[in-house]
Amino acid sequence: MGLRLISFFFVLSLLAIVAKMAPAAEGNDLVSRYRLESGDVISVYVLGEDDLKREKVRLTDAGTIQFPVLGEIRIKGLTAGELEQKITSGLKAAEYLKNPKVTVNIDEYRPFFINGEVSKPGGYPYVPGLTVLKAVSIAGGFKDRASKTNMYVVRDGASNEDRKKVEMDTPIYPGDILTIEESFF
Repeated sequence: MGLRLISFFFVLSLLAIVAKMAPAAEGNDLVSRYRLESGDVISVYVLGEDDLKREKVRLTDAGTIQFPVLGEIRIKGLTAGELEQKITSGLKAAEYLKNPKVTVNIDEYRPFFINGEVSKPGGYPYVPGLTVLKAVSIAGGFKDRASKTNMYVVRDGASNEDRKKVEMDTPIYPGDILTIEESFF
């Protein structure tokens, strides 16, 4: 009986550790599948080629950047990994480098927006791991009349009719619009 109890607590401990690691894994997964859009700030590095380095470049409204040798590159909708491949292929095709090693970093995500019954509505820089509760905190907290049950998000790229009801622990992503309704009680 004692061994079963010890095994049970061991499994519970492992589950607790895995649960604590899940938000970090979600943040890493977001970066790997995150699609670049207007307003994002990126840095591009080519190993051993300082003249090709581009630091803290904000994507234009068209979702493009200027890059040496390649000119204007449309990157809207690409992941950082896809952009690395695109630049690598372009440098090889232009016969500028034989085997370029390209790295793309996302320095700043496009902002999220929060409106309604919060102290300071507006646009704020996105940080990985953001939830509704954290977004409300960034915006100065709930006003006295804020509803903590009638909160909605419109995901980036969706129409206002596609707004979804959210809870305090719902993830918020770059470009999302979060609305906190007024409580009538």
